[in-house]
Amino acid sequence: MKKNINKALLVLAIFGFSSAAIAQCDSIASICSKHIIAQFISDGQSYRSLLLNSEETAEFHTTFFGETTYRLAACSGKSDGNLIFSISDQDGHLLFTNKNYSNAPYWDFKVKSTLECTINAQIDPSKNAGSGCAVILIGFKQK
Repeated sequence: MKKNINKALLVLAIFGFSSAAIAQCDSIASICSKHIIAQFISDGQSYRSLLLNSEETAEFHTTFFGETTYRLAACSGKSDGNLIFSISDQDGHLLFTNKNYSNAPYWDFKVKSTLECTINAQIDPSKNAGSGCAVILIGFKQK
């Protein structure tokens, strides 16, 4: 009987933690959406990952289509600059990192031809943010 109660409490604790993490990611996504300004149309996706510490890295995969201008917005926490993100092509070549630009919360770019990319994100350890939700939003300019 005691084992069943412990299991039930564990399930409730996990559910409570998951619900809090989802709510945290929702509020961060809302804050991050301010960077997808009127000239850009959201791709409809919200790339999210809970990072428990600055050692963890979230990995997201997407395709950028040729001759399209994009804006990638990256957020964690309630202020800008907490999340380091990088974009690499399918061969692992680094295309961009915001680490070289004071962790800028967004980046505008145009791709010449369609390519599959990996976006990596991690909390900046120098910001003492601890854990948090990494949110990536992508918008594109309509031709």
